[in-house]
Amino acid sequence: MSNIIGWDIGGAHLKAVLLHNGVATAIQIPCELWRGLDRLEAAFCKAFEVFELDKNAAQHAVTMTGELVDLFENRAQGVLEIANLCAKLLGKETYFYAANLPNQHHGFVRLERVSTVWPHIASANWHCSAGLLAKHAKNALFVDIGSTTTDVIPIVNGKVALDASTDAQRMASDSLVYTGVTRTPLMALAQKLPFDGATTNVAAEYFATMADVYRLTGDLQPQYDVAETADGKGKTAEMSARRLARMIGHDVESHPIATWKTLAETCKKMQIQQIKLAIFKHLKPDTPLIGAGSGAFLVAQIASELEVEYVPISQVLSIALDDNLAVCFPAYAAARLLQAC
Repeated sequence: MSNIIGWDIGGAHLKAVLLHNGVATAIQIPCELWRGLDRLEAAFCKAFEVFELDKNAAQHAVTMTGELVDLFENRAQGVLEIANLCAKLLGKETYFYAANLPNQHHGFVRLERVSTVWPHIASANWHCSAGLLAKHAKNALFVDIGSTTTDVIPIVNGKVALDASTDAQRMASDSLVYTGVTRTPLMALAQKLPFDGATTNVAAEYFATMADVYRLTGDLQPQYDVAETADGKGKTAEMSARRLARMIGHDVESHPIATWKTLAETCKKMQIQQIKLAIFKHLKPDTPLIGAGSGAFLVAQIASELEVEYVPISQVLSIALDDNLAVCFPAYAAARLLQAC
């Protein structure tokens, strides 16, 4: 079949990449999965509208992290319910990516095997991405900074070189860091911030997110700024500064906008340091960094600060890969890996 769609089903976004005659088209759709499976169904319908394609005109490669949302009692239930919905909506040509399956090279299973191999499917999108890169990069450290989390995955001798596989194991080993460039609450960044010549406490309240920070620094591209704000209001610089000011007990009017932009730069540096600490645990000498996700700009900056080589994904794969494809890379990787089967 000439059409393959890769799907990356997250808790907050549905990412999809259509491969058609050598051309890849990527989309990211907000999807608040924790509010119900109907949100995922609506996101699938939107994707097919954008692609202008019938579901039966494509093969479907699915990877996921959405099983973690609190809609489900546990990850097993989440994987099964998401897989069942996918099979219902996408049809019989639906395959689920399963990492590290014994005696299986290509890593995809049909619905009937999901219930027995669900631990290999749960939150395996990082392995899907790294698995594709490992076919093209012998040694590298892959860093994918998304809206919510950061993956730090070593590739050694053309293989994904990580003993940890589950989220719990990866969180314990600093290969999964819960920090991202849009949805992360600012209060998760630090308990104290330097401000106006002193150090102040940070409110333990959901007043602002890292998206507010990166709007003020000018790093966040509008097409990736799709999550709702903490107060449900707008995304202008002034509104972002107002939310940031509230985190340290101020009104935005108390200082000029330049002050809040300086505070945003401070927050950016603190998040970079947090990600650096994870990278230090996995980075080997003379190993380049490969960056992906909506926060790939941070990976490039970290590489510069560490004086290590930064290699764009497009260079690794020797193809034209626009920013949207880099953000939807797990979906792209799923499509490419299924294509190679």
